[in-house]
Amino acid sequence: MRSDNFKISGMTCAACAKAAERAVKKLDGVTEANVNFATEKLNITYDEAKIVKEDIISAVAKAGYEASEEVEWKEVTIPIAGMTCAACSKAAERAINKLGGIESAAVNFATEKANVRYDPKAVRLSEIKQAIAKAGYTALEIENKDRVDEDKQRKEKEIKVLWTKFIVSAVFAVPLLYIAMGAMLYWPIPKALDPMDYPLLYAIVEIILTIPIVIAGYRFYTVGFKAILRRSPNMDSLIAMGTSAAVLYSLYSTYRISIGDFMYVEDLYFETAGVIITLILLGKSLEAVSKGRTSEAIKKLMGLAPKTAIVLQDGKEMEIPIEEVEVGDVIVVKPGAKIPVDGEVLEGYTAIDESMLTGESIPVEKKPGDKVIGASINKTGLITFKATKVGSDTALAQIVKLVEDAQGSKAPIAQMADVVSGYFVPIVFVIAVLSALAWYLTGQSPVFSLTIFIAVLVIACPCALGLATPTAIMVGTGKGAEYGVLIKGGEALETAHKIRTIVFDKTGTITEGRPEVTDIVTTALIERNKLLQLAATAEKGSEHPLGEAIVRGAEKENLEMLKVEKFNAIPGHGIEVGIEGKEVLLGNRKLMVERNIGLSELETQSDRLASEGKTPMYMAVDGQLAGIIAVADIVKESSAKAIRKLHEMGIEVAMITGDNKKTAEAIAKQVGIGRVLAEVLPQDKANEVKKLQAEGKKVAMVGDGINDAPALAQADIGIAIGSGTDVAMESADIVLMRSDLMDVPTAIQLSKSTIRNIKQNLFWAFGYNVAGIPVAAGLLYAFGGPLLNPILAAAAMSLSSVSVLTNALRLKGFKPYK
Repeated sequence: MRSDNFKISGMTCAACAKAAERAVKKLDGVTEANVNFATEKLNITYDEAKIVKEDIISAVAKAGYEASEEVEWKEVTIPIAGMTCAACSKAAERAINKLGGIESAAVNFATEKANVRYDPKAVRLSEIKQAIAKAGYTALEIENKDRVDEDKQRKEKEIKVLWTKFIVSAVFAVPLLYIAMGAMLYWPIPKALDPMDYPLLYAIVEIILTIPIVIAGYRFYTVGFKAILRRSPNMDSLIAMGTSAAVLYSLYSTYRISIGDFMYVEDLYFETAGVIITLILLGKSLEAVSKGRTSEAIKKLMGLAPKTAIVLQDGKEMEIPIEEVEVGDVIVVKPGAKIPVDGEVLEGYTAIDESMLTGESIPVEKKPGDKVIGASINKTGLITFKATKVGSDTALAQIVKLVEDAQGSKAPIAQMADVVSGYFVPIVFVIAVLSALAWYLTGQSPVFSLTIFIAVLVIACPCALGLATPTAIMVGTGKGAEYGVLIKGGEALETAHKIRTIVFDKTGTITEGRPEVTDIVTTALIERNKLLQLAATAEKGSEHPLGEAIVRGAEKENLEMLKVEKFNAIPGHGIEVGIEGKEVLLGNRKLMVERNIGLSELETQSDRLASEGKTPMYMAVDGQLAGIIAVADIVKESSAKAIRKLHEMGIEVAMITGDNKKTAEAIAKQVGIGRVLAEVLPQDKANEVKKLQAEGKKVAMVGDGINDAPALAQADIGIAIGSGTDVAMESADIVLMRSDLMDVPTAIQLSKSTIRNIKQNLFWAFGYNVAGIPVAAGLLYAFGGPLLNPILAAAAMSLSSVSVLTNALRLKGFKPYK
């Protein structure tokens, strides 16, 4: 099975998206197809053995739209040496164009440069250079040219065209409306345009003013009538039918006026068609602007990456485009510059600001051996690092892809709107015909029935239904990414707000995941720093996590290591070390009892430390008890605060761990967790989640390790901590880029805010159509109320889409919990 993304153009409403989706799903070999009207993308999973990409593009074309494989073209200018005439440039150009994945290549003999536009997934830059070399010329160092943001350019062009069309139509619609309404409302109009005195001239002037408006809105007719012929009518079909009816009847009335039947001057509806088209063009322009703003998060993320990198080649620094950086390249980053790609520090010490990716405001200290993330900012020192991940493999590229995939996905809540969108337009057309017919049969004039017909067609708005869910999901997932909360899809976003129980893994999630010295208790025999110095010296060569914790504790306090004279490890007990002529014993209770060291002096403190979930390590010097160093996996600063917040939100919190019950309960008590699942083997964590689900609860699991992956997959929502393993992140529905547990309530709250926004949008979209269509059909008029003017119907229709988009954009004001 293969998954691909295609760009779909030519869609104007949700019914179009549904029609394109239906056409693709009919293909044999397609397992899943999803057309998103807001992003104008088709996400498809299909069997390559049964169909090829051309079949998909052809199916979309038959449905009346245009599909193109989503290609991120890159442009590059390559200087070429060795060309001596125009024939040389032609030969080099031919060589490049023969390669697959080249959209265009132009070699200019005068400038000795090749301008190449290529698909980096299909052809490498090095292959283009090789093709030039094989043609007999030399490709020199490449000039950097910013990547073309085609999508942005296309959207900007679309917005510009729509605004131009609206302005043109408005220039003619305003005088058209003035002339049409002037006579009725006694506004001052030229004598020659008085319909009572010069009815034919009046009608011809209206025709002249209407023609440019119809030309500006020609797309409604070409797209709308084509959709009717394909039996998949859309919003354009409704506008085309409504305004065509008004124009055709008005032309008939003009003909009657021309043969002397002046009563028909009251039956001119040119201004209705003109103003409807103008208002809908205004609505479409505002809609295009708003749709562009919903995807700002992606553009912001993509804009983080630097354009060039300084690479060391043969001991020399060379600035090259970021696209040319290869895995293994040694890169130099100066203070204040951005890290170009992911890698590992080789030389130098610095502090790096990773806030744009993790949301963590404090710069992170880096030394040789530490990992660095592309697009983060080097604050203080000069470093060199080895590139480990480049291009689409970098953390930033993965985040962008994850957010793009999430924005293209559908939430289950959208299914009803999708179903309705598929049948909406034909139903509206039937209602329009039946309403007009009913009024005509009750004795109303053809003109009255025509007004009803146009109003019903024009007021219906499938766009609002189609935009209600995807726009909110786009803004919600984008906002999450901004704060380091990566939500993998619409389903995860929707399910998260239903969570009633959250299970936290202990090690590395609630706690830091590595032991630290927490307490030092001494006897009268020795002072505190000396005890820590001796213990750290003894453990210096140790690889045991508790020993490493003691060494780190001493290093933090800048204590100097002493000379070790002898060393003896006692498995399962501790160590025996000779330091400065002293015999030092460091280990557990068993070691002390075995060597007859009295522990009564510190018994009470030892029991207290053990009850707090800490591991007491005894130390004796020359046969006398010197003190206790307690080591524990300390609780993260944010853990208690996050759990308190979750309790306030009415969510039950549980902790799962392989640790013994006593240690687990001590940690749980510190952070305020009431339900503890202790001594659980890694393979049984998923079963414990299942048991909670069996109680009828929606369960989220928060973890960071490989052993958490099955439980993350089993839970209704799996939440992985960003500092965790790749396996955990792969299994999770939500990834928290920081290790801050306050992001868990933030993720739940973001889900609640987004779903609330979607429900508001759907309520407005359904409510507007349910209320608007009967009013347009004359329901109020039947009970003595007013009749809806088609012009007002068009204004309401345009406002409905814009209001849904504006409401979705309110999510941009979402703030995370601090």
